[in-house]
Amino acid sequence: MAFHRHTGPGSYTVGTMSERFDCHYCRDPLQGKKYVQKEGRHCCVKCFEKFCANTCIECKKPIGADSKELHFKNRYWHDNCFRCFKCYTSLVNEPFMLRENNKVWCSNCTATEDAPRCKGCFKHIIAGDQNVEYKKMVWHKDCFTCSQCKQVIGSGSFFPKGDDFYCVSCHEHKFAKTCAKCKNPITSGGLTYQEQPWHSECFICSNCKKQLGGKRFTAVEDQFYCVECYKECVAKKCAGCKNPITAGFGRGTSVVNYEDESWHDYCFKCTKCARGLANKRFVCHNGKIYCAECPKRL
Repeated sequence: MAFHRHTGPGSYTVGTMSERFDCHYCRDPLQGKKYVQKEGRHCCVKCFEKFCANTCIECKKPIGADSKELHFKNRYWHDNCFRCFKCYTSLVNEPFMLRENNKVWCSNCTATEDAPRCKGCFKHIIAGDQNVEYKKMVWHKDCFTCSQCKQVIGSGSFFPKGDDFYCVSCHEHKFAKTCAKCKNPITSGGLTYQEQPWHSECFICSNCKKQLGGKRFTAVEDQFYCVECYKECVAKKCAGCKNPITAGFGRGTSVVNYEDESWHDYCFKCTKCARGLANKRFVCHNGKIYCAECPKRL
């Protein structure tokens, strides 16, 4: 963007004739009268305005010999017509911009007119205004508001949804999933178990309180346990090896229950011949488990 200065009056001379000359146009004598000399010709003031004077591009009237003339790029103005099209400030001796329709603008109005418009109020955002930019759009800071509560977001955090923008609080209540445990919105991260969302910090072992996200765990009556706490606090002890029965966590995936005792499937075997008895006929004799054949040999 370039600003210009006008180049002063056109090339003609105004004076009072002391010699014998006649007006080039009307032939009236000029001696003792005010005259204008332009391009080597002498003419009276009246003929100058009629035939020679430049026309002011603003008021469309001739610029007479007694007027101050300003010109720029073959365009002419009376000095009192040379004003900013927008604010009407005189631009004599001031920088200016020639814009569409031959209108002159001062530097301040040009800067304002070329400034981006606020997406909220549609007014110009001028230099020095606090503003918010997002995806080639711009707002005054106080015009960037939440689509839900209408409070000013300004330079704070926000969530875009289509053409709308939401503050953190409104986005949480309107769009965020609710944690199955604490019932508060999940704004970031989180995990899903059995199609229910959880905060990572809410999905924890019921005993040691360690987070279970990404780790092996088991659920017992709506309570979650890590492997170690399940073994220690919940799992039944095998009547054979006396170790916790952790189906799904280690060797063996099934449990054998008989009366009030439980076994790993691989621990449920004949006391005498050690034959595995899971899913097979067995005999309980004096509190011990035998296959169908071994009691006959006792």
